[in-house]
Amino acid sequence: MLDLEWLAALWQRHQEEFDKEISPLSIGSEGLRIGAGPRLMGVVNLSPQSWYRESVCLSPEAAIQRAKLLHTQGADVIDIGGESTLGHAERVSPEDQIKMLRSIVAPLIGEGLTLSVETYSATVAAAVLQEGAQVINMTGTSECERIYQLAAEANAAVIVSYVQGPHVREVESLTFSGDPYRAFHEYFKKEINRATQRGLEKVILDPGLGFYYKNLSDGNARVRYQMETFVQSFRLNSLGKPICHALPHAFEFFGEEVRTAESFFAVLAALGKTHLLRTHEIPRVKAVIDTLQCFTSSSSAR
Repeated sequence: MLDLEWLAALWQRHQEEFDKEISPLSIGSEGLRIGAGPRLMGVVNLSPQSWYRESVCLSPEAAIQRAKLLHTQGADVIDIGGESTLGHAERVSPEDQIKMLRSIVAPLIGEGLTLSVETYSATVAAAVLQEGAQVINMTGTSECERIYQLAAEANAAVIVSYVQGPHVREVESLTFSGDPYRAFHEYFKKEINRATQRGLEKVILDPGLGFYYKNLSDGNARVRYQMETFVQSFRLNSLGKPICHALPHAFEFFGEEVRTAESFFAVLAALGKTHLLRTHEIPRVKAVIDTLQCFTSSSSAR
């Protein structure tokens, strides 16, 4: 069971990493700072096969309406995805994704929203950056160098996801030899160097907890892995970049209350010093983060 004793032992082992501060980065014309405290990323899914039904929008008008609502509810960034990450979902060509996204991105940029687009395609990234998107949520490895270059030219940020495979739709089993954070650190250090070589400084790191690896189909194993990863997120602070996490669902445990699962994982992510929390449930997660920050403010005032 996750308890204070386990958390205390974790802190003692990694106190130096816990105390490490990072330099926040600024996104968009409004200079949204990522890395100075918890920020929220709301989700708009354009694929009808995305399983989180509340986030699915089947028309540009519905997507724009949901994005505005999420912003009003407290989302700092809106993440738009044109293709479901589910393994059995139909593939959506870059051309079809671009057609959908172009009718959504520019109007929302015009409304002053900060937009991220989830993609592993450099073709899609180029199109949405041209329309004004400020963040590419990169869920693949095969075209990363081109995406880094495109984002640098647009003064945009890239969320670099940890993916074992060419992209999120082609992952098999997740493999580690020992401590996963050693693998994370090695992977992200390499990607930061590759991004820097192409002129990109605005990098956010995502350990990829929401991806559908085949050996994490067992609920107990997957949730334990997710929980342990969340509370240790601070161990990546030595790389100097903000950390992003997609909050999962743990359907096996939450069942009919699955819409409250992200609120639970938000607590663990906050304890691990996550800087950007990607969630389908902005009001619920915002309430959790506001409550945790209230405790921090009260404690520091004593």
